[in-house]
Amino acid sequence: MLLQQLVNGLTLGAVYTLIALAFSLVMGILSVLNLAIGELFMLGGYIGFAVIAMHFPLPVALAAGMAGAAILSVVIQKVAYEPLRDAPLVTPMLSTLGFSIILQNVVTNVWGSDPLQLPSEMFDNRVALGSVDIGVMQLVVVGATVALVAIVAYIVQQTSVGRALRAVAESREVARLLGVSVNRVTLVAFLISGLLAGAAGVLISLHYAAITPYIGVDIGLKAIAVMVIGGTTRVFGALIAGPLIGIVEVFTIAYGGSQIRDLVVYGLMILILLLRPQGLLGGSRQDVGPRV
Repeated sequence: MLLQQLVNGLTLGAVYTLIALAFSLVMGILSVLNLAIGELFMLGGYIGFAVIAMHFPLPVALAAGMAGAAILSVVIQKVAYEPLRDAPLVTPMLSTLGFSIILQNVVTNVWGSDPLQLPSEMFDNRVALGSVDIGVMQLVVVGATVALVAIVAYIVQQTSVGRALRAVAESREVARLLGVSVNRVTLVAFLISGLLAGAAGVLISLHYAAITPYIGVDIGLKAIAVMVIGGTTRVFGALIAGPLIGIVEVFTIAYGGSQIRDLVVYGLMILILLLRPQGLLGGSRQDVGPRV
């Protein structure tokens, strides 16, 4: 039972990791909290559902969900961020919040407010490893998360695009003087964040075989908590905080009841921030500048 819950927690934590990475990438580079990412996650799930309903295989559904969320993320960058990039930081944040509400209402009008469900047996194949019963979709969720995180790590650390991202994160003005196109870097950051959010939406919705237009709110807030715990401007802090929150949430539901899961999760966030305000992977208390 203990190992089974651990596997369930790691599965949920993998999804939190992807969405928190999406938040951190934009926050760490542009110092803007893109509140529409939760709805990009939700949209990716709906697109994945629609593709699966047309009897396409899972990889096609995953690619479609990622592409749809990435395209919309670019639209958000062009409409909700770029015209306001020189405004106070709260202004583009509120603009993305407005965009998220619009997107939630659009999805509600297209697909309805009732949960969509797939036949539970569609992705119900399981593998028994001793006393642990692991669903094939759980393996897909964790495997896809590892692959996507590895790709993002390679892009950020080993490519010219990644160097440009890190340069803008350190200093936008210095990067511009060195010939870095800040507009292009901003576009890339939003694009990658959309891809990650869309992938998470497809994976978790197909894992649970259900989705609602409001799932982005709950999951999005948990992902923000993961980002804060890992270190707000530390992109890969989510690699530690995501599994931690996933495991804590699953164990709380299993042994304490679902009614106190949010109390425990956000209580843990507050406790960690009281002890270490910069997050688990943050530097010193004075190290509050953007880092990737």
